[in-house]
Amino acid sequence: MSQNQKANEMGTKGVGRLFLEYSIPAILGMVIVALNQIISSIYIGHGVGHLALAAMAVTFPLVNLLMAFCLLVAVGCAALCSIELGRKDMQKARSMLGHSVLLEIMFGLFFGILFWVFLDPLLMFFGASGETLRYAHEFMMPLVLLSPLSFLMLGFNFLARATGYPKTAMMTALLSSVGIVAFSPVFIFWWGWGMYGAAWAQIAGQAMSVIWLVAHFARRSSLIHFQKDIWKLSSEAFRRIVAIGMAPFLINFCACIVVVIINRALKEHGGDLAIGAFGILNRLLMLFAMSVIGLGQGMQPIIGFNFGAKKPERVRLALKYGMLSAPAITLAGMLGSWFFPEFLVRIFTDHGPLVEVSTKALRITGGLFIFVGPQIIIGTYFQSIGQAKIASVVSLCRQMICLVPALCILPPLIGLDGVWLSIPIADFTGCMVAAYFLRLSLRAEDNPCMQGDPECKPPSKFFRPREM
Repeated sequence: MSQNQKANEMGTKGVGRLFLEYSIPAILGMVIVALNQIISSIYIGHGVGHLALAAMAVTFPLVNLLMAFCLLVAVGCAALCSIELGRKDMQKARSMLGHSVLLEIMFGLFFGILFWVFLDPLLMFFGASGETLRYAHEFMMPLVLLSPLSFLMLGFNFLARATGYPKTAMMTALLSSVGIVAFSPVFIFWWGWGMYGAAWAQIAGQAMSVIWLVAHFARRSSLIHFQKDIWKLSSEAFRRIVAIGMAPFLINFCACIVVVIINRALKEHGGDLAIGAFGILNRLLMLFAMSVIGLGQGMQPIIGFNFGAKKPERVRLALKYGMLSAPAITLAGMLGSWFFPEFLVRIFTDHGPLVEVSTKALRITGGLFIFVGPQIIIGTYFQSIGQAKIASVVSLCRQMICLVPALCILPPLIGLDGVWLSIPIADFTGCMVAAYFLRLSLRAEDNPCMQGDPECKPPSKFFRPREM
């Protein structure tokens, strides 16, 4: 297929067919990423011990913080690349590759070194102490020092999907999974590296993925590829990248804050066992949430391209498919939490008290999980059309507006169960708020904001089109 055909197919091929072609590899890729985390936790739980699972839960805020700065660039570059492809501006689309590489390396180096210097104080602030601090330090030290590797992997991955290569992006996750599956037993069990081994297995998988993606973007047959004229940073482009990437940045940044609050509440009302239980249920529910995120990633280039090409009917059709598919995925997670919680928990550990706490926690926290799917899709929709402020509000609602107040009110009243109950309450209320914003956006029969008209008068003061 020629480059022109590749660039045009998202504006001409049937939306349903495109949705399947892009979403299935993206979903598989994100499922593989989630399985990577689950497999790593299984090795750690059985190879290091139940306290190591609690240490993994303590590292979640730091991982989310690093991910926030990575996605700030990756999502912004990918969304802008899709929009510029829709406008037939190949020069600007190609420039996003250069911006992604340079900014991901710069951000990875800066924040990796910064977090390495303050690693132990950060981990203690996030809830680590004693043995959990030692395990968490061993796991995070190699990962923060080599942050540019993971930053580049995600930046390349988003651009590969945005430029019409969903299978290439899926292979990124597959190679990372192969690295974890192949090296974890060697490093953790045979060589006795413990948590260091778990970290280096992840790094090996990331390195394999980056090599694969560099080879893709080095080929001149790729729609966008390495060229001399892409290695220039533009302040205007940086502003636009940050504006669109702000929503996923804030999601992960606030997730860091929320997990700190959760870990502190768990420490107070349930101790290390409760923190370990949170680590287990987080891995399990994340499998379904990541599937919906993959669905959104497959939807994003279709919406972005057709938004740039001013084809609102195709934008709405892609959104419709996303809104129908996402609840089906998160419903599966909810039913698993209701009916098979102990079976799922025992995959990670045979420690009796931890199994008991985790089983109850999973049944409660997954109680309304079906409502997570639509909220993710709605946030992705607003990112894809450049409505960065609305995307940020929708994305932050569940965590900061709904979850944090519940965590402040319920645990002092009913103890550990209050921590677990806060999560489904936030799932439901966050979804309702996201649906309200989507209704405002689409209530006009022919919303000019969807067509990128700078003179449009949106149906609400919240919906003002960005100049792309």
